[in-house]
Amino acid sequence: MARLKSKYQDEVVPAMMKEFDYKNSMQVPRLEKITINVGVGEATQNIKAIDTTVAEITAVAGQKPVVTRAKRAIANFKLREGIPIGCMVTLRRDRMYEFLDRLIHVALPRVRDFKGISDRSFDGRGNYSLGLREQIIFPEIHADKVEKTRGMTVSFITTAKTDQEGRVLLKLLGMPFVG
Repeated sequence: MARLKSKYQDEVVPAMMKEFDYKNSMQVPRLEKITINVGVGEATQNIKAIDTTVAEITAVAGQKPVVTRAKRAIANFKLREGIPIGCMVTLRRDRMYEFLDRLIHVALPRVRDFKGISDRSFDGRGNYSLGLREQIIFPEIHADKVEKTRGMTVSFITTAKTDQEGRVLLKLLGMPFVG
């Protein structure tokens, strides 16, 4: 069993039941899925950029991503409908907890001048999005083999009803929020 999954069951559930006065442990919000999304704008000129991004995200997530394609043509961006422009992966169950564990304990501390992450990126329903500027903070990616640093968006989708419940859930799982 993943380390954070057992921590959720042993520590987070009782703590949240006490804090929010839940009567049943099934009322406690849980992490439903984590999605990682990478936009590769240069893929319109260099189609090989998608292949390297897919390989990097596969190494980070432990699961092959889906290549996303342009929905409509935009002439100013030299973009035609159907051209690959990014990739995304959805993690659930044990892979989700393994990724979250690596993100919190290995990757985020490797960010330059890291003081914690902002707690303002909640969407009003308890879901949180985190933007990362470069993929080389993950130890699975070798910095000398990277052609170009790319950012990514990591979204944490929870069953929480409010931002406060989602914030407490992620904080108890070990997310290093500022303040």
